[in-house]
Amino acid sequence: MNIEFNRNEDQMKLLISQMQQRLNKIYEGGGKARIQKLHEQGKMTARERVDYLLDKDSPRLEIGAFAGYEMYEEHGGCPAGGVIVMLGYIHGRLCIVVANDATVKAGAWFPITGKKNLRAQEIAMENRIPIIYLVDSAGVYLPMQDEIFPDKEHFGRIFRNNAIMSSLGIPQIAAVMGSCVAGGAYLPIMSDEAMIVDKTGTIFLAGSYLVKAAIGENIDNETLGGATTHCEISGVTDYKCKDDKDCLNRIRNIISKLGKPDYAGFDRIEPAPPALKEEEILGIIPDARDKQFDMYEVIKRLVDKSEFEEYKELYGKSIICAYARIDGWAVGIVANQRKVVKSKKGEMQFGGVIYSDSADKAARFIMNCNQKKIPLVFLQDATGFMVGSRSEHGGIIKDGAKMVNAQSNSVVPKFTVIIGNSYGAANYAMCGKAYDPRLIVGWPTAQVAVMGGAQAANTLLQIEISNRKAKGEEITPEQEKELFNKIKSRYDKQTTPYYAAARLWLDAIIHPLETRRWISMGIEMANHAPITRKFNVGVIQT
Repeated sequence: MNIEFNRNEDQMKLLISQMQQRLNKIYEGGGKARIQKLHEQGKMTARERVDYLLDKDSPRLEIGAFAGYEMYEEHGGCPAGGVIVMLGYIHGRLCIVVANDATVKAGAWFPITGKKNLRAQEIAMENRIPIIYLVDSAGVYLPMQDEIFPDKEHFGRIFRNNAIMSSLGIPQIAAVMGSCVAGGAYLPIMSDEAMIVDKTGTIFLAGSYLVKAAIGENIDNETLGGATTHCEISGVTDYKCKDDKDCLNRIRNIISKLGKPDYAGFDRIEPAPPALKEEEILGIIPDARDKQFDMYEVIKRLVDKSEFEEYKELYGKSIICAYARIDGWAVGIVANQRKVVKSKKGEMQFGGVIYSDSADKAARFIMNCNQKKIPLVFLQDATGFMVGSRSEHGGIIKDGAKMVNAQSNSVVPKFTVIIGNSYGAANYAMCGKAYDPRLIVGWPTAQVAVMGGAQAANTLLQIEISNRKAKGEEITPEQEKELFNKIKSRYDKQTTPYYAAARLWLDAIIHPLETRRWISMGIEMANHAPITRKFNVGVIQT
């Protein structure tokens, strides 16, 4: 390997190490002291519960581990959004598990907690897979109630989704393993089956202190809403469990008896590893954002046997479209080419920029994959669509709209991996979060923004200078440089994958070598939901 490859590999490994260090801190939840307190109460932590529930040594995907990262610092932080969401197997059945982390503010719901719970329910609904709730929560985090309680995508949407999923026949099982208070009490009881752990689980609309204040009744929480009350008197819960493990074993037993789902029928053959070394991806991605690389070399290390059939190979070269297999699953790949290429007219095209011919090709390919019922995989590394008079006169807006139209109306499952840049309208056309990818992840090298940091900072700087000059202020070159650096620093922070993942614009930041597993499990998940909507792009400019 050459020096540049080694330099790239070292930089990527450094980014991966930084990511893992941050994850290790997040895995501690509210800290070791609070974990110890749970253990003293005879309870398992949220992560221990999830690990016990899922099949031993089985593959799993954590959704939203970085949710809430560096948010709510004035409130003490909210690691992983205060809730663990894991896609994994129970008796070989793919399920989504949602577990409140009682070490984080007693499992209280922050705004990002609600968003993450809704994301878990969205995954269950889109893919028709069972969802299990491990409830241990003090309810809405009151200091921020206005940001979690009343709006359409807030707390109440959870219960609406409970009802919708039940009507769709999507299995929902809830276990009350700690506190379950106020409006949150509806979540387990709107599930298909509910169980409660004796002596540690409680459900009530109002706890003993509030009951005393409201109606003057003196009663303890256990008598008010404990396991004995709800399993023997009210009939609210279906199963009384002696401890956490007994509760989790009962969930596993229920899942083991579920009937088989109707499958979508996506094609899969015997999986095969890439012929080229997958770990070489680490040395292919440049150590600087302004350097080129060949996306073909990445694709060859992601697909089975390193083989693919390219669609319109000689046309629209700034986007690569190809049929391939990933872990045996048939896929259609749409990837931004980061290397400078020649167009059909012999003109040079910038790498990572979407041109008219590329947008036209990609739109046609997306339509073809829908026609053939082939899941789509998007590998993003694009700075945007080409600008300038030549592009405008050539109808770049029309061709870009054609690609966005095909993207928007696509009915096959889509999976997005942000490898590098994800700027502006390229984010949309290449299946950004707004275009309903079943899963969307980023490598540690990902950036999501309207435009690059330097371009944005220069634009904002010129506006600031103009405003100051209008007020009669003079700015020295030194002040201008200082202002530019300040603006760029703030903007750059907002483009990192951590900023995006904290807000759930990304489901996860992943090690590049985990990409095949994320796509494979994602397609397996999507295969549980037959396609019921016909593909139709409506009115489209040609």
